[in-house]
Amino acid sequence: MALDQIDVDKLEEEKGKEMSFLEHLEELRWHIVRSGIAVVLFGVLAFIGGEKFFDFIMNGPRKPDFWTYQLICSISETLCFSPPKFELQAVQFGEEFLVHFKFALLIGLTLGFPYIFWEFWRFIRPGLYPHEKKAARGVVLVCSILFVTGVLFGYFIVSPFAVTFLAGYNLGAVNMPSISSYVNYMTMFTLPAGVVFELPVVIYFLTKIGLVTPSFLKSYRRHAFIVILILAAIITPPDVITQFLIGIPLYFLYEVSIIISKRVIAKQEKKEALEEKINP
Repeated sequence: MALDQIDVDKLEEEKGKEMSFLEHLEELRWHIVRSGIAVVLFGVLAFIGGEKFFDFIMNGPRKPDFWTYQLICSISETLCFSPPKFELQAVQFGEEFLVHFKFALLIGLTLGFPYIFWEFWRFIRPGLYPHEKKAARGVVLVCSILFVTGVLFGYFIVSPFAVTFLAGYNLGAVNMPSISSYVNYMTMFTLPAGVVFELPVVIYFLTKIGLVTPSFLKSYRRHAFIVILILAAIITPPDVITQFLIGIPLYFLYEVSIIISKRVIAKQEKKEALEEKINP
């Protein structure tokens, strides 16, 4: 049998194996189930850690010996600062248990993100063309690194300044926030930062499919800067310093995205020029 015929047979066999809509749903369900199991496993480990683990992670920015405060004080005594002392309270019955459960779930989502994204990638990868698969090689690793970097940035940079500002803002009332309120704010300082740090990957794929170009990104620099400041104001407290702490890295990522978009366009143009030479 000729090699061409073998290739045709293989192609027809692969077409015959295309899944139906219900089969796709079933496959998606199992990807979601496995992702959920990963989140639960990490969450259970965080929950088992109990009060000590919760105190180490969540209460870190409340303590004067937190790494960020020590680093800034070691750089310059004039810049040295630390959060005011304040106590957390549980104002509802069972609130501490619910907060601990939510904390464990958040840790599970954060630690399980690389696996969740890998499962998502496994689901969409079979539907991509070979050149698309090649272009997206390493996307799971890159997205995971960006997400973790964003979360760590939010935890070690944004959180200390935000906690210090909010805890030190005083109108004469006794500052005793609820433990659920504190955890909600800590979540807002970290997880959204992990998501918005995915901007270069988003721009990469939007450029690949032709929705954005480097010239488009350059022409809307000022607009992007305003949008970034608005976004920073949404995900951070009404503190100018904290807003700039999250806004400046986001604008830096926007500039990095322009460079990435340029490289994508340059590769596409080079490929098209090569194809024209081969097939004039």
